[in-house]
Amino acid sequence: MIPAAKVVPTVTKIHGDTRTDNYFWLRDRSDPDVTAYLEAENSYTSEIMKPTEELQKQLYAELLGRVKEDDSSVPVKYGDWLYYTRTEKGKAYAIYCRKFRSAEAPEEIYLNANVLAEGHSYFRIGNITQSPDANLLAYSTDVEGDEAYTIRVKDLRTGALLPDEIHNTYYTLEWAKDNRTFFYTMLDEVKRPHRVYRHELGVASDTLVYQEDDPLFELDLGRPLSREYIFLNIDSPLTSEVRYIRSDQPSAEFAPILPREHGVEYDVDHQGEWFYIRTNQGAQNFRLLRTPIAETELTEVIAGRADCTIESMDAFRDYLVISERTRGLETIRIAHADSLDVLNTVEFPEPVYTVGLSGNAEYDTNIVRFAYSSLVTPASIIDYNMETGERQLRKQYEVLGYEPSLYQSERLFAQASDGVDVPISLVYRKGLERNGSNPMLLYGYGSYGAPTDPGFGSDRLSLLGRGYIYAIAHIRGGGDMGKFWHDDGKLLTKRNTFLDFIACAEHLIAQNYTAPGRLAIFGGSAGGLLVGAAVNMRPDLFHAAIAKVPFVDAVNTMLDPTIPLTIGEYEEWGNPEEEEFYRYILSYSPYDNVEPKRYPAMLVKAGLNDPRVAYWEPAKWVAKLRAMKTDNNVLLLKTNMGAGHFGPSGRYEGIKETAFEYAFLLTLS
Repeated sequence: MIPAAKVVPTVTKIHGDTRTDNYFWLRDRSDPDVTAYLEAENSYTSEIMKPTEELQKQLYAELLGRVKEDDSSVPVKYGDWLYYTRTEKGKAYAIYCRKFRSAEAPEEIYLNANVLAEGHSYFRIGNITQSPDANLLAYSTDVEGDEAYTIRVKDLRTGALLPDEIHNTYYTLEWAKDNRTFFYTMLDEVKRPHRVYRHELGVASDTLVYQEDDPLFELDLGRPLSREYIFLNIDSPLTSEVRYIRSDQPSAEFAPILPREHGVEYDVDHQGEWFYIRTNQGAQNFRLLRTPIAETELTEVIAGRADCTIESMDAFRDYLVISERTRGLETIRIAHADSLDVLNTVEFPEPVYTVGLSGNAEYDTNIVRFAYSSLVTPASIIDYNMETGERQLRKQYEVLGYEPSLYQSERLFAQASDGVDVPISLVYRKGLERNGSNPMLLYGYGSYGAPTDPGFGSDRLSLLGRGYIYAIAHIRGGGDMGKFWHDDGKLLTKRNTFLDFIACAEHLIAQNYTAPGRLAIFGGSAGGLLVGAAVNMRPDLFHAAIAKVPFVDAVNTMLDPTIPLTIGEYEEWGNPEEEEFYRYILSYSPYDNVEPKRYPAMLVKAGLNDPRVAYWEPAKWVAKLRAMKTDNNVLLLKTNMGAGHFGPSGRYEGIKETAFEYAFLLTLS
C-alpha cells in the first residue's frame, strides 16, 4: 500500500507571508509516528523493488566482478617508512600497512579497519596521522554516521592503545615535532568545528588554543610538506584567515599570516624562507604571492588571469607545483623555487580527464605524484620528475574484464538561457547511434565551487553495456570553469545552476543523444537540490530521477540557525531572514514548489543520522509529492536507519546500494 503521511498544518509568518507546512512534524525523530512513517516508506520501497531482486543480484555480481578485491595502493614514503593500504577479498574495509625503508621488508599492519568495525553497523575512519618519529598513531572513528569522531592513540611499537580518548572531534589533526603533542578541532552543538585544542599525551585536560565565535566560519588544521609549521585555517564560503605556529613550538600562540578581510580568500604554503599565498584579492580566479616569513612584504609570483584559475600550489624544497584550470580542464605546471621559471607543463592526451596531486609526503624530492583518470581510463598513479619531465606509471588500478578501446568520451557545450556555454562530458560504447533512442543518465552537482571532474567509475559499465550514455553537466555554482563559475551560481544567481542543467538536457535531446522518455537524472546533497528544482521546473524533460540525501527543504532549513551548517552557509545560499534572499530561495526551493502536475519516476534516499541534510528534508518532500502529483509514476523513499550523509559504510554495502539504484533505472528503461 502506498504510504500517506498524516497532515499536521504548522503555520509560520515571515516577510508578510503566511506559510503552512503540513509535514513539519516529521522533524521530530523522537515521535514514534515519524519512525513508523519512515519504516512504512521503506517497506513500500522494498515491496515495489521486490520484482527487481534478481536483477539487483545480477548487477551486484557484475559490479563486484570488476573489482580486484585483493589489492593494494602504491606505497607513500614518509621518513623511513613506506605506507600503503590494501584490501582483502570478503573484507569491507581497508587494512593500513607499512614497511621499514624497503618494499622487500616485512609488512607491519598498524591499523585494521575491519577489526575496528566489528560489532558496528556503521564504521568510518576520519583522521589517521602518524607522529613525526613514526612511533605513535592518532586516528579517529565514527560509528553512527553523524560525523562526530572519537580520537584514540596507538603505540605502534607495542600495538597498545594509550588511555587518551577524545570525543566529538572533526576531520583534521596535526602532530607537533615533540611526538607527544597534537592539535585537533572540536564540534559545537550544531556540528561546526569551532575550537582547536592542544592535547599532550597522558595529560587529563586539553588546552583551548583558539575559538572561532563567528558562526559563519569553520576551522581546520594543516601543514606544509616541510612540516616546519602547523596552519590553522579559518574559513567561511567568502572569507579566509590563516594562522600558524612553528611545529617545534607547540605552546606558541597561533599568529595570523594576513588579517581577515571580508570577501578575501587565501591559503598558505611554506618553502624555505617564504610563505606562498594563493589569494583572490585583486584576482577573481586567484593569483600567487609570497612573503618572507613573519613579514607582510607581499610580492606577486603569478598574476591573476581571466581565462585560468589557480586551483592550488604545493611547495617542495626546490620546486613549486601549480595546479590550474582552463576551460574546465586541469593542468599542472612545475616552477623552480629559486628562479620561479617554469620548467615543465604536464600534458594529458584525452579530451576530458581529471588529475590531482596524490600521495606526496616528502619535501626534499624531485618527484611529484599525481592521480590521473578519465571517463575511459581507470585511475592511474604517476610519478613525475619535476626536473626532466619524465613520468613513470606506478599503477593503473585494474578493472577486471574491462576493455577501454570499446568506449569513447567527448565534450560538448550547451548554450544556457543567458548565452553562456556550459560544458558536458559524455562516455558511451563506441558504435552508438545518435538516433534519439539511447537511454541516458545525466549527473549534476553545481554548488560550493566544487568541480565535477570527469573521472572513471567502473560501476557505470553496467549501464554503458546496456546502451546507456553517461553524462556530466558542468553547471554554474560548481568550480568547473573557475571561480567566476561558482560566483555565477550562488546567492542571487543560484537559479543559473538549475537553468544550466535544463539547458544541458535540452541540448542532449536536440542533438539526438537521447529523448525525454529515455533521460534519467541523478544528484546528491546539493545535487539533490538540483534534481528537485529541475523536476519542478521541467518535469517533461525527464523520465526518471534519483535524489540522494537531497537538500530540498531549503527555505525552512536556512531559516533555522539551530540546524548544522545553516549559518555557515548564508554566504552560499543567502540568509532568508533578509526578504530579498527569502523571496529568491523560495522561488526555487523544491519542497516549496511542488505542484499538482506530472512528475517523473523518482527514487529518493535519506540517512537518519545525516548531519548535513537532515532525513526530514527528503521525507517531507516525498510526502508532499505523494499528496500533490497527478501521475502514477513510481515514487520511492529509502531511508538508511543506521547511517548518515555518505550512506552505508563498507565497500560491499556501497556496491549493493549502486545495484539497487541501477535496478530502479533499468526497470524503467
